[in-house]
Amino acid sequence: MRIFRRKKNIGLAFGGGAVLGAAHIGVLKAIEEFNIPISYIAGTSIGAIISAFYAFGKNWEEMAILLKGLNWLDISRISLSQFGRLSNKKLGKLITDNLGDVTFDEACIPLAMIATDITSGEKVVLKSGNVAAAVMASSCIPGIFIPVEIDNRLLVDGELVENVPVTPLKDMGANFIISVDLFGKLKQKKPENIIEVLFKSFHIALETATKLQTEESDILIRPDLSPFNTFSVEQTDALIEIGYKEAKKIFTEKNIFSRAFL
Repeated sequence: MRIFRRKKNIGLAFGGGAVLGAAHIGVLKAIEEFNIPISYIAGTSIGAIISAFYAFGKNWEEMAILLKGLNWLDISRISLSQFGRLSNKKLGKLITDNLGDVTFDEACIPLAMIATDITSGEKVVLKSGNVAAAVMASSCIPGIFIPVEIDNRLLVDGELVENVPVTPLKDMGANFIISVDLFGKLKQKKPENIIEVLFKSFHIALETATKLQTEESDILIRPDLSPFNTFSVEQTDALIEIGYKEAKKIFTEKNIFSRAFL
């Protein structure tokens, strides 16, 4: 195994995609295998969940165990709110149960998440305060989950404004960025449930913006996840393996060692 010898500030951006986010864990497996030092990490939606765990020291194997058997209904509860049918407070509990009631400044790796202010439509970069609340906001599917209130702003899923969060990494000081786009190679496929209808809508609306955002990446990983849906957790192992194989292939083809450090 080769060891990096020159210091670069590497940023890692994990995009949204519901259950498809298990592929991020495979990417982390490859990152650990290639011994790539991550200086900053950012995530949107499911990417925010994975980013939080990694920033606080969880390795890919621990995350694989946590995500198996987990789906969007497991991390929600029925609500009577006028803003959504479900609450994702259980997701916040998942974070606190595994990481503690932590704040961003306690992370081992500087961390940022993307959410959307549903009132103004503005992008909100979350990188201070309570981590569990930020994860809930970044992964709050509008119309399904109740918006999360932080600093008097009603926040929902960050996929609406920046699905693959490259810009926060650049602002944090990253000068070499690895991005993971879960929707980049998805082929046309009939949605199977309301969650897939919503994510498909997000993807169609944001496809061009995502392509422009990820152009600033030094390494872009786009695994072909077309055989999978965004809802079934039975796919977790297969998604991890595809993420791992694609990342390993890209790291080798792009000669990440010389590009990042020579």
